[in-house]
Amino acid sequence: MFIQTEDTPNPATLKFIPGVAVLPGDTAEFVSEEATKTSPLAKRIFAIDGVVSVFLSGDFIAITKNDASEWFSLKPSILAGIMEHFASGLPVMEASSQESEEAGEETETVQQIKHLLDTRVRPAVAMDGGDITFHSFDEGVVTLQMRGACQGCPSSTATLKMGIENMLRHYIPEVKEVRPYE
Repeated sequence: MFIQTEDTPNPATLKFIPGVAVLPGDTAEFVSEEATKTSPLAKRIFAIDGVVSVFLSGDFIAITKNDASEWFSLKPSILAGIMEHFASGLPVMEASSQESEEAGEETETVQQIKHLLDTRVRPAVAMDGGDITFHSFDEGVVTLQMRGACQGCPSSTATLKMGIENMLRHYIPEVKEVRPYE
């Protein structure tokens, strides 16, 4: 298995591309070792000293390190952990514990927001090792959650305000502001 790595706009996060499907059609983020009980892959990566966040996406894994660690010392262990996981035959996520999204009834505005995020924003953000998810729309305010490499990235606020907010306001007049989910 050959695993490519790519830098992201967040210097504390690297994107690992194993060349096989990681989590097709879904994403999952783990920001503590305790949270990894649903993912054997995330648990294996979190066991590496210096890892503070693991983000799984369709075809990549974005890993964030702490400030005291250096990539040159972490990368070999992370690469070995990813290879060992995929060679083991264990699932990336345990099927019984995956949560399904609530479908519920959504307003036309919420459907438009989600469509624009899915078609125009998420693919671009994924290229940088992250993801963005819709949280809520209330009285003209869209709340979005930055995940993976985008969470804590110095340019994420600019991405939300200058990029996403301007685009949503252009296409959906009901949108007045975009805020990060905290």
